[in-house]
Amino acid sequence: MTKYDASSIKILEGLEAVRKRPGMYIGSTDKRGLHHLVWEIVDNSIDEIINGYGDTIKITLNKDLSITISDNGRGVPIGMHASGKSTPEVIYTVLHAGGKFESSGYKVSGGLHGVGASVVNALSKRMDVTIYTDGKISNIRFFDGGKVESPLKTIGETKKTGTTVTFLPDYEMFKNASFSYTTIAERMQESAFLLPNLTVEIVDEEDNKTSKFHYENGLISFVDYINEGKNTLHKVINFNGSKNGIDVNIAMQYNDSYNENILSFVNNVKTGDGGSHEIGFKTGITKAFNDYAKANNLIKGKDGNLDGSDVREGLSAVISLKIPENLLQFEGQTKGKLGTPEARSITESITYESLKFFLEENREVAMAILDKALKSKVAREAARKAREAARKGTGKSNKERVLSEKLTKATGKDWKKNELFLVEGDSAGGSAKTFRNRETQAILPLRGKVLNCEKASNHDIEANAELKQIEYAIGAGLGADFDPEESNYGKVIIMTDADVDGSHIQILLITFFYRFMRPLIEAGMLYIATPPLYSLEIGNKDKEYIATDEELEERKKTLKGNYKIQRFKGLGEMDADELYKTTMEPGNRRLWRVNLTDAALAEKRIHLLMGDQVEPRKEWINENVDFTLEDDFRK
Repeated sequence: MTKYDASSIKILEGLEAVRKRPGMYIGSTDKRGLHHLVWEIVDNSIDEIINGYGDTIKITLNKDLSITISDNGRGVPIGMHASGKSTPEVIYTVLHAGGKFESSGYKVSGGLHGVGASVVNALSKRMDVTIYTDGKISNIRFFDGGKVESPLKTIGETKKTGTTVTFLPDYEMFKNASFSYTTIAERMQESAFLLPNLTVEIVDEEDNKTSKFHYENGLISFVDYINEGKNTLHKVINFNGSKNGIDVNIAMQYNDSYNENILSFVNNVKTGDGGSHEIGFKTGITKAFNDYAKANNLIKGKDGNLDGSDVREGLSAVISLKIPENLLQFEGQTKGKLGTPEARSITESITYESLKFFLEENREVAMAILDKALKSKVAREAARKAREAARKGTGKSNKERVLSEKLTKATGKDWKKNELFLVEGDSAGGSAKTFRNRETQAILPLRGKVLNCEKASNHDIEANAELKQIEYAIGAGLGADFDPEESNYGKVIIMTDADVDGSHIQILLITFFYRFMRPLIEAGMLYIATPPLYSLEIGNKDKEYIATDEELEERKKTLKGNYKIQRFKGLGEMDADELYKTTMEPGNRRLWRVNLTDAALAEKRIHLLMGDQVEPRKEWINENVDFTLEDDFRK
């Protein structure tokens, strides 16, 4: 038996705790975690600008895989700290040390927890900090997770102010991850939208690429960007207000789609999981539209009220709040959800009063939006009646008939362990049924390509047999009524051929889930199976399965004598046991989880690639797609 006594209790000193459990501080050690290091340093620069110090940030991806972030803020204080160390050494080596715990340093801050810079240092092989302040240029350098290599020293004189941080991540921790120019540019473009006085420059030295962002019209430009290429109903509505120290700025615009797209930020930090400010905004617009509709006799009585989903159909909106440090409450270190209670009532009040005034002054716009909302109400109520009929039994036989024809269910009762495979083709579907794990794996074969849902309504989905089968199988509703907790499966797995048609089916299905079951993606429940591209036979040995062309080329370097390579063009070419072992069996299979990391970009990409405007799509494809891949598919 392992000894467990007082000597088993270990106190991790300094930054050792961060290196021991990095996921506690940055969420993960994959690509997302690596970029979280960038955001921690960038947030410090943003906080300077939010509070009126500086207006420029430059980010450089260096050839040696390090990254440099510079700003022209006040510069980190360079005096001696009460601890006996220089202030920069304290900031970059001590957890929970920073200028954001005292209101005198920052009125508003996104970097609330005081662990950012020191955590980045802890997870870096090298960090170099140059500070421009008090007429001096000062420098301090660290190595191997925060050890001081060169203490703070003056290296010159200057008239400018600001801080420049260069760090090389410890890639032993961030294996298979690298900085993405595109990811960083997209995030910094958002910051430029949110701060009209900010100019951001991103440079990639390796690929010789540069981007520069500056938007004087702020959130109006942001909404224009989100709705680019869409048929909008009116010009962007922009309003703001302030109460009890909380500043609220909102821009919104309706388009002719059936989808809502609301992005929210607090102190320039994206609140991807929403929170009290989003609830306040949604409540405010619902109340404003209902009051206007009643005042103009468009609806009558309580039963005629518009639902929140009705007034948000086709809405694109950006919510940006500035909240003082003493009121700011995030849920979790990664700051994904706002918890500040006051933000709800203040956002609701400003939204309601501003929108009420706008609607009264702009009748034509008000009627165009309400016409759309009232049509949504009619469709919603029709769908509700159909569901009620199904619950009472009048529609039950049809539902069971549709599913019994196609779906092979799992026998297990724990929905979180159960998996639904959406399989391209009846042949592959039959193979998958033969060797599946009957307790946890359900199979739903799909015939051909499903409906492109980019311009589809709930009614269109109800009328489409293939998508209706998926909806019935998952069992968690559709559109605004979808609830991932009601799902029959913890994983929904798209399994298609490794060819152009298979990729197209994947995209069509992802578009369906994004538009009508988006919480499924946000909950991390949607996956793509990756069947191997090749099998390799060497003499009498068991077959090897190789996932990619790159892996095949590496494997070929080690091969001697006779061997046989087979390229799988479709799932149906595999034996049933091969399909199970390579693509379905936990432990052997490879699954890609579908994530939604940038809602604004996802909205633009899906509309661009799956919408009905041909020329913008053709232009994007010509600029971004490597057509040699299509040749590989044909080989």
